[in-house]
Amino acid sequence: MSLFHATADAYSRHRPGLPDEVVDLLADTLRGTRYPALLDLGTGTGQVPAALLPVLPQLARLDLVDADRDMLHQADLALRPLLAGRSAAFHPIRAEEFTPPAEGYRADLVTCARAFHWMDRPAVLAMADRVTSPGATLAIMGDGSLWTHPAPWTVALRELIQSYLGAERRAGTTAAYTEPGRRYQDDLAESPFGDIEEHHFPLRRVWTPDKVIGYLRSTSFARPALFGDGHPRFETEARALLEQHAAQEDGLIEDGVFDVLLARRPGGDR
Repeated sequence: MSLFHATADAYSRHRPGLPDEVVDLLADTLRGTRYPALLDLGTGTGQVPAALLPVLPQLARLDLVDADRDMLHQADLALRPLLAGRSAAFHPIRAEEFTPPAEGYRADLVTCARAFHWMDRPAVLAMADRVTSPGATLAIMGDGSLWTHPAPWTVALRELIQSYLGAERRAGTTAAYTEPGRRYQDDLAESPFGDIEEHHFPLRRVWTPDKVIGYLRSTSFARPALFGDGHPRFETEARALLEQHAAQEDGLIEDGVFDVLLARRPGGDR
């Protein structure tokens, strides 16, 4: 069973989307490419293709990969009104297992948002080398989580979660989350995609207590199943904590950064 099984609806409704600057950056990688193909790994509820479809009318094919069928169902619902006759295929497999769906298939842009840390990264990069066009771009991106954000309200919220689940960040019913042992830049540097650009976009989000509660239900570290029968009590306490902080002068503000790594084969087209 997928780590995010049964969280797809909360993920679809409460996870923040991509900043406009990130959408423009990704779209720019395909300028001048006729009928490009997008391969989105760990697609979740399809946030990346949903953001790109309106700004890339030439996008001809989309392949969305996620091990969670519930996530792919939500992605299908979100993307169907945006496709306008374009081809989209949904692959309920791990990213490492993706194989070309047709003879001659080549992806021109491979995206992975907020998911690379869950993957066998060398295996994913080797797979990407097999299924992409010579000038393809890989985009690895993310913006952290409320668990790691250092604002007073997020620190208090994390401490409340820890009072129920223990000090370690959870990543499933029993497992503790393990940070990647190395930087993504190092993974990319040792792959065929060693030409790396870094982009960092400051962002500010204003949360409401309801939005935070919904967000928590979508996460690996605070999804309802982790709390068992104690989940209703946790949410009552979390809401009271969030309402208290929301009433203060600064409110529920998240000042963060959305990071994007663009990687290509050395000597490829820019």
